[in-house]
Amino acid sequence: MSRIGRMPIAIPAGVTVAVAENNQVTVKGPKGELVRVLPAEMEIKVEGDTVTVSRPNDLKKMRSLHGLTRTLINNMVIGVNQGYEKVLEVNGVGYRAQKQGKKLTLSLGYSHPVEMEDPEGIEVVVEGTNKIIVKGIDKEKVGQYAAEIREKRAPEPYKGKGIKYADEVIRRKVGKTGK
Repeated sequence: MSRIGRMPIAIPAGVTVAVAENNQVTVKGPKGELVRVLPAEMEIKVEGDTVTVSRPNDLKKMRSLHGLTRTLINNMVIGVNQGYEKVLEVNGVGYRAQKQGKKLTLSLGYSHPVEMEDPEGIEVVVEGTNKIIVKGIDKEKVGQYAAEIREKRAPEPYKGKGIKYADEVIRRKVGKTGK
Protein backbone atom coordinates (compact mmCIF):
# COMPACT_ATOMS: atom_id res chain seq x y z
CA MET A 1 0.00 0.00 0.00
CA SER A 2 0.99 3.57 -0.56
CA ARG A 3 2.21 4.94 2.76
CA ILE A 4 0.97 8.43 1.95
CA GLY A 5 -2.20 7.32 0.13
CA ARG A 6 -3.63 5.28 3.01
CA MET A 7 -3.21 8.05 5.62
CA PRO A 8 -6.57 9.68 6.48
CA ILE A 9 -6.88 13.45 6.02
CA ALA A 10 -8.19 15.25 9.10
CA ILE A 11 -10.73 17.97 8.31
CA PRO A 12 -10.24 20.95 10.67
CA ALA A 13 -13.18 22.87 12.16
CA GLY A 14 -14.75 25.34 9.72
CA VAL A 15 -13.74 23.33 6.63
CA THR A 16 -16.21 21.27 4.56
CA VAL A 17 -15.28 18.66 1.95
CA ALA A 18 -17.83 17.48 -0.63
CA VAL A 19 -17.32 14.83 -3.32
CA ALA A 20 -19.59 15.09 -6.38
CA GLU A 21 -19.81 12.80 -9.42
CA ASN A 22 -16.62 12.19 -11.47
CA ASN A 23 -14.63 12.76 -8.24
CA GLN A 24 -15.10 16.53 -8.30
CA VAL A 25 -13.91 17.54 -4.84
CA THR A 26 -15.05 20.88 -3.37
CA VAL A 27 -13.29 22.16 -0.27
CA LYS A 28 -14.70 25.24 1.48
CA GLY A 29 -13.00 27.00 4.36
CA PRO A 30 -12.48 30.35 6.06
CA LYS A 31 -10.06 31.55 3.34
CA GLY A 32 -12.13 30.52 0.32
CA GLU A 33 -13.22 27.62 -1.85
CA LEU A 34 -11.24 25.22 -4.07
CA VAL A 35 -12.71 22.83 -6.65
CA ARG A 36 -10.70 20.12 -8.39
CA VAL A 37 -11.54 17.08 -10.51
CA LEU A 38 -9.45 14.14 -9.34
CA PRO A 39 -8.80 10.80 -11.10
CA ALA A 40 -12.14 8.95 -11.46
CA GLU A 41 -10.60 5.56 -10.55
CA MET A 42 -9.82 6.61 -6.97
CA GLU A 43 -12.48 6.11 -4.30
CA ILE A 44 -12.78 9.17 -2.04
CA LYS A 45 -14.86 8.79 1.13
CA VAL A 46 -15.78 11.55 3.62
CA GLU A 47 -16.48 9.99 7.03
CA GLY A 48 -17.15 12.42 9.85
CA ASP A 49 -14.11 14.67 10.11
CA THR A 50 -11.74 12.54 7.98
CA VAL A 51 -11.29 11.87 4.26
CA THR A 52 -9.89 8.54 3.05
CA VAL A 53 -8.66 7.65 -0.42
CA SER A 54 -8.56 4.03 -1.63
CA ARG A 55 -7.57 2.48 -4.94
CA PRO A 56 -9.41 -0.26 -6.86
CA ASN A 57 -6.40 -2.49 -7.69
CA ASP A 58 -2.61 -2.66 -7.60
CA LEU A 59 -1.78 -1.66 -11.17
CA LYS A 60 1.23 0.66 -11.40
CA LYS A 61 -0.95 3.57 -12.60
CA MET A 62 -3.36 3.15 -9.65
CA ARG A 63 -0.50 2.96 -7.15
CA SER A 64 1.00 6.19 -8.51
CA LEU A 65 -2.39 7.98 -8.48
CA HIS A 66 -3.20 6.87 -4.91
CA GLY A 67 -0.66 9.04 -3.07
CA LEU A 68 -1.11 11.90 -5.53
CA THR A 69 -4.87 12.07 -5.01
CA ARG A 70 -4.52 12.06 -1.22
CA THR A 71 -1.84 14.79 -1.32
CA LEU A 72 -3.91 17.01 -3.65
CA ILE A 73 -6.93 16.82 -1.31
CA ASN A 74 -4.68 17.49 1.72
CA ASN A 75 -3.16 20.55 0.01
CA MET A 76 -6.67 21.88 -0.72
CA VAL A 77 -7.72 21.42 2.94
CA ILE A 78 -4.57 23.20 4.22
CA GLY A 79 -5.00 25.94 1.59
CA VAL A 80 -8.55 26.94 2.55
CA ASN A 81 -7.72 26.73 6.26
CA GLN A 82 -4.26 28.38 6.53
CA GLY A 83 -3.26 29.33 2.99
CA TYR A 84 0.17 29.12 1.39
CA GLU A 85 2.93 31.66 1.00
CA LYS A 86 6.33 31.80 -0.69
CA VAL A 87 8.92 34.42 0.22
CA LEU A 88 11.36 35.68 -2.42
CA GLU A 89 14.38 37.95 -1.93
CA VAL A 90 15.77 40.38 -4.49
CA ASN A 91 19.57 40.68 -4.17
CA GLY A 92 21.82 43.02 -6.15
CA VAL A 93 22.81 46.66 -6.39
CA GLY A 94 19.91 48.68 -7.83
CA TYR A 95 17.60 45.65 -7.93
CA ARG A 96 14.24 46.42 -6.34
CA ALA A 97 10.57 45.46 -6.30
CA GLN A 98 7.55 47.78 -6.11
CA LYS A 99 3.81 47.17 -5.93
CA GLN A 100 1.15 49.39 -7.51
CA GLY A 101 -2.38 48.00 -7.20
CA LYS A 102 -2.30 44.55 -8.79
CA LYS A 103 0.94 45.22 -10.68
CA LEU A 104 4.39 44.13 -9.50
CA THR A 105 7.24 46.22 -10.96
CA LEU A 106 10.74 44.76 -10.80
CA SER A 107 13.95 46.71 -11.53
CA LEU A 108 16.46 43.97 -12.34
CA GLY A 109 19.29 45.64 -14.21
CA TYR A 110 17.58 45.44 -17.59
CA SER A 111 17.09 48.54 -19.74
CA HIS A 112 13.39 48.47 -18.81
CA PRO A 113 11.40 47.65 -15.66
CA VAL A 114 9.73 44.21 -15.65
CA GLU A 115 6.01 44.42 -14.92
CA MET A 116 3.90 41.45 -13.80
CA GLU A 117 0.14 41.31 -13.22
CA ASP A 118 -1.12 39.33 -10.20
CA PRO A 119 -3.05 36.22 -11.31
CA GLU A 120 -6.57 35.49 -10.04
CA GLY A 121 -6.63 34.36 -6.40
CA ILE A 122 -3.00 35.31 -5.71
CA GLU A 123 -1.92 38.21 -3.51
CA VAL A 124 1.59 39.68 -3.69
CA VAL A 125 3.00 41.80 -0.87
CA VAL A 126 6.30 43.71 -1.12
CA GLU A 127 8.15 44.37 2.16
CA GLY A 128 10.81 47.05 1.87
CA THR A 129 12.39 47.02 -1.58
CA ASN A 130 13.78 43.50 -1.66
CA LYS A 131 11.27 41.07 -0.10
CA ILE A 132 8.35 39.68 -2.11
CA ILE A 133 5.68 37.51 -0.45
CA VAL A 134 3.32 35.52 -2.70
CA LYS A 135 0.16 34.37 -0.86
CA GLY A 136 -2.85 32.31 -1.88
CA ILE A 137 -5.01 29.27 -1.10
CA ASP A 138 -3.97 27.16 -4.12
CA LYS A 139 -0.51 25.67 -3.49
CA GLU A 140 0.05 25.01 -7.19
CA LYS A 141 -0.73 28.60 -8.29
CA VAL A 142 1.37 30.13 -5.48
CA GLY A 143 4.38 27.99 -6.42
CA GLN A 144 3.94 28.63 -10.13
CA TYR A 145 3.72 32.42 -9.79
CA ALA A 146 6.68 32.50 -7.39
CA ALA A 147 8.68 30.49 -9.95
CA GLU A 148 7.68 32.92 -12.72
CA ILE A 149 8.87 35.89 -10.63
CA ARG A 150 12.19 34.12 -9.86
CA GLU A 151 12.61 33.30 -13.57
CA LYS A 152 12.80 37.03 -14.47
CA ARG A 153 16.34 37.09 -13.02
CA ALA A 154 17.48 33.80 -11.49
CA PRO A 155 20.38 34.11 -9.02
CA GLU A 156 23.85 33.82 -10.51
CA PRO A 157 26.64 31.87 -8.77
CA TYR A 158 29.41 34.53 -8.69
CA LYS A 159 27.87 37.46 -6.81
CA GLY A 160 24.50 35.93 -5.91
CA LYS A 161 22.59 38.68 -7.73
CA GLY A 162 19.00 37.96 -8.76
CA ILE A 163 15.74 36.77 -7.24
CA LYS A 164 15.89 33.76 -4.94
CA TYR A 165 13.57 31.98 -2.54
CA ALA A 166 14.15 32.97 1.11
CA ASP A 167 15.07 29.39 2.04
CA GLU A 168 17.17 28.75 -1.08
CA VAL A 169 20.95 28.36 -0.78
CA ILE A 170 22.97 29.56 -3.76
CA ARG A 171 26.13 27.61 -4.44
CA ARG A 172 28.79 30.25 -4.90
CA LYS A 173 31.72 29.98 -7.29
CA VAL A 174 35.12 31.63 -7.05
CA GLY A 175 35.65 34.28 -9.72
CA LYS A 176 38.70 34.57 -11.92
CA THR A 177 41.94 35.69 -10.29
CA GLY A 178 44.14 38.24 -12.04
CA LYS A 179 47.97 38.02 -12.17
